[in-house]
Amino acid sequence: MIASLRGTVLTLSLTDAVIECAGVGHRVLATPAALGSLRPGQEALLHTELIVREDSLTLYGFTDPDERDCFRTLLGAKGVGAKLALAMLSVHTPNALRRAIEAGDVAALTRVPGLGPKGAQRVIIDIGDKLGPAGGEDRPPASPARAANGAGGVVGEAAPNPDVVAALVHLGWNEATATRAVAAVEADQDEELTVPELLRAALRHLGGGGRG
Repeated sequence: MIASLRGTVLTLSLTDAVIECAGVGHRVLATPAALGSLRPGQEALLHTELIVREDSLTLYGFTDPDERDCFRTLLGAKGVGAKLALAMLSVHTPNALRRAIEAGDVAALTRVPGLGPKGAQRVIIDIGDKLGPAGGEDRPPASPARAANGAGGVVGEAAPNPDVVAALVHLGWNEATATRAVAAVEADQDEELTVPELLRAALRHLGGGGRG
């Protein structure tokens, strides 16, 4: 079990990072919050979960042990795989998930791409109180990474940004919905955003019910 990685960030994209530890580069799929805290060329620490399949070994990275443990718990729900669990933590913080599951809030859960009403109800039943009670306040958004494989450039007035649309499609939204969300967020901004900032804003837009 690889529980964490500490090393130098070699490359960074909107969906993953490569972190070098003892001369070995590890590719880690991660939430936008986790990726937004990284800087290429600087040391980073990610808490990780290794998913072993017959034909693959995949590392998933998180900002803290709580986010990782929530990911691990979500995998215990019927029909929830690693991609869907990561999407849930991309749209909602761990505390937001706790509140939604505790309240039986199907509408909040179905804001996650790929999770319909029946799946949301199954998550509520299967997870129950396994995530524990919500505590404290939700963490603020992480500072964006400003340079990495095109992930840190400043977003200009052109809309919608294709990199952000592609990242949302990777997370499970269809292209039309992703395009509308990015265009809406770009139109609503008074100042320029970096690509990671734009991705987080689009996720907030979609998580707030703007799935269209």
